[in-house]
Amino acid sequence: MDSQPEDKVAASKPADTMAAAESTAPVITDVTNAPTATTASDEQKDDTPATTDKKDGTAEKPTIEAPTASTEGEKKEEAEPIKAEEASAGDVKPEEPKAEESRTGESKAEEPKAEDKPAAEAAAGAEESKADAPVATGPVWPELAADHPLSKFLADLPELLKSTQYDEVYGITLKESGDFHTKLILQKFLRANSNNIDKAKDQLRETLEWRREFQPLEAMKAGFDKNIFNGLGYIMEIEGVPESTNKKDIVTFNVYGAVEDKKATFGNLEGFIRWRVALMEKGIAKLKLNEATVPIPDFNQGPDPYQGIQVHDYLSVSFIRQDPHVKAASKRTIELFSKVYPETLSRKFFVNVPVVMGWMFTAMKVLLPKETVKKFTVLSYGNQLAAQLGDGVPEVYGGKAGTLNDVAEQTLLE
Repeated sequence: MDSQPEDKVAASKPADTMAAAESTAPVITDVTNAPTATTASDEQKDDTPATTDKKDGTAEKPTIEAPTASTEGEKKEEAEPIKAEEASAGDVKPEEPKAEESRTGESKAEEPKAEDKPAAEAAAGAEESKADAPVATGPVWPELAADHPLSKFLADLPELLKSTQYDEVYGITLKESGDFHTKLILQKFLRANSNNIDKAKDQLRETLEWRREFQPLEAMKAGFDKNIFNGLGYIMEIEGVPESTNKKDIVTFNVYGAVEDKKATFGNLEGFIRWRVALMEKGIAKLKLNEATVPIPDFNQGPDPYQGIQVHDYLSVSFIRQDPHVKAASKRTIELFSKVYPETLSRKFFVNVPVVMGWMFTAMKVLLPKETVKKFTVLSYGNQLAAQLGDGVPEVYGGKAGTLNDVAEQTLLE
């Protein structure tokens, strides 16, 4: 190839990469049988002692006005003389209704016996303890034995986080407590290293250090020159992929035939790597690992459902001569992505590859782990892809979807 971006061709190395690949209701008192309050005016109607008018000496009863809606202090002042007059008149105070009568229809709570109180208090304390206990929320990882590789890996996590001063991988914050999503990430590193804990630890350490320095999540948000990267990479969701256990699969397309100026695209190596990382992180974000609820099986015990698919399209790419800029970019991408993006690739397709170049891919398999090679498929024609991924791929690949520009996303272009 005048340029064979092996960065995408073999972008899934030992680590299986995508590029190499958070009342109580008010008590209503029953007043149906409550005693009727006797007002001062009612008691004074006939029993108030007569007083003599100073002018004509005629006796008359003093006029007592009914209480008005005045302030509470005024009511108290008026009530005091009235009580005194009632006492002097020898009135008999109505008998207060008994408590049992005033609570008709209500069931009186029975006081616990003295000997039962300690037990009752203990029971109440137990209930309060239950209420105060933290309630587990979110997905739960199956219980692990102490000698399980993931348990041992978790035991070493605090030291790794401290030494690297970083705790994020694939958008997930790793926690020393070992929550579900922390286990999810560690399991990927274990699977990528065949449950070899020491190798998994080394790879995680290197990944954390790189992510701290490179800040890939920031790269994903950055804008890139559309004159250089437009049409080079796409990401789309496809439903109904044959043999897939996922309802939807995330597919990344690297269209190398869209590169018109190889020097402009691959000449600035760091610029190209930053764009390639942005595309990678965008694809991983589509996997929604933060919403994952199903644990990843142990190594060799089943597929990882949180991986993406890659398609490398070599239409119009020359395989005769390899541009030095392309060669350097490919080498750098393969080296980097194989280290820091483990277990992000489920399958990888090389399409529109000349039949005579099949030997190149055969030779490449010798250099890659068997687990990675099993995920590679080489297709001589683009329209053969639909047989592998279903009708959800764009029409140019044998499917029924629109063009990549219509149905897929690119990195942010400016």
